Amino acid sequence: MKKTFLLLPAILLLAFVNPGSEITIKGSDTVLPLSQKEAEVFMKKNAGASVTVVGGGSGVGITALIDGNTDICMSSRDLKMEEKLKLKEKNIVQKTVGVDALAMIVNPKNKVNQLTREQLEGIFTGSITNWKDVGGADQKIVVYSRESSSGTYEFMKEHVMGKKNYASTVLSMPATGTIVQSVGQTPGAIGYVGLAYLDKQVKALAVSFDGKTFVKPSMAAAKDKTYPVARPLYYIYAGASEAKVKAYVDFVLSTEGQKLVEAVGYVPVK
Repeated sequence: MKKTFLLLPAILLLAFVNPGSEITIKGSDTVLPLSQKEAEVFMKKNAGASVTVVGGGSGVGITALIDGNTDICMSSRDLKMEEKLKLKEKNIVQKTVGVDALAMIVNPKNKVNQLTREQLEGIFTGSITNWKDVGGADQKIVVYSRESSSGTYEFMKEHVMGKKNYASTVLSMPATGTIVQSVGQTPGAIGYVGLAYLDKQVKALAVSFDGKTFVKPSMAAAKDKTYPVARPLYYIYAGASEAKVKAYVDFVLSTEGQKLVEAVGYVPVK
């Protein structure tokens, strides 16, 4: 009896430090850098823990969750009704792990510094095709977007484009990083990316939803909710996976984990 008593605490400790087998996380490219950093630090703090993170888009992650091919889905949009129905029996848990300010980006050589929601709608739906029509040079607008499996693609369409369809001329990119690279290399280009992806290759535009107040995307503007294109970032998983993912999710939502959210470039929720 004494020997069994001594072994029990060690077994419980192992269950906490190394929750289940390898945790797989799949989905949103927006949430990807956040999850990569969280997983890196979590594994350093917990010897034996294994967390694999793969992007591809919110839709990819949600499909993987429906099919049982991932433990956690990363999503930059809420679940659609048909997705909720397919996941109903899985007793889904949805956690907000951060907040993003969706940035509208152009090539740094572009003299346009701000756009209204209506102008953005016109550009992405194809009714505005030249920069001169929005105060810029006489230059063709080259529009870059994520693929339709992306949650950012869906969010942009619903909240910025008035639920209208993208123009057939819009160039679809497989990853957020490729949008940054393409816009940075194309003088007349425009695209959209998560706040954490902003760098010197591109210029972020100030945006207005009322036609009067223009605000640039930033951590401060997202925190005080003055930037009009902000959205929550989610972890979604099945209730049956709760025990397996709990230690990792708790870490992400802890004070240390939320500091990493901010360090990556997003707004913490705690």
